[in-house]
Amino acid sequence: MQKHLAIFKGNGGELILSGKKTVESRFSKRKSPPFNNISSGDLVYIKPTGKEIIGQFRVQKVIFFDGLEKKDIEEIKLKYGGNIVVEPEYWKKNLDSKYGTLIFISSSTRFLTSPIRIPKKDLRGWVVLG
Repeated sequence: MQKHLAIFKGNGGELILSGKKTVESRFSKRKSPPFNNISSGDLVYIKPTGKEIIGQFRVQKVIFFDGLEKKDIEEIKLKYGGNIVVEPEYWKKNLDSKYGTLIFISSSTRFLTSPIRIPKKDLRGWVVLG
């Protein structure tokens, strides 16, 4: 089991903790974490941009996509969009992505105070902690 730190813009982390968002998606133009770096059973810390860690979730299953085309992104949106719960601009922004990761969430826990501090000063949206 690995641990990960996921950075969330907007209210994505809160949507996971409330149970409304049951699939986390990450798309990119190049192979970057979490692509091929996450597995079922892994633990993911939830950190909103510029804030402390607010919770965690356990990974139920993962689907990786390699060599995506626009039509593939549209299919993912149709099939999983209701569980991914993002703004329409998210899909437009990611139409030219070549790689994708869908992370299905089995359970989440909200922290009253952050139990750990992970110093992070870069712009990465995902960090594999080991």
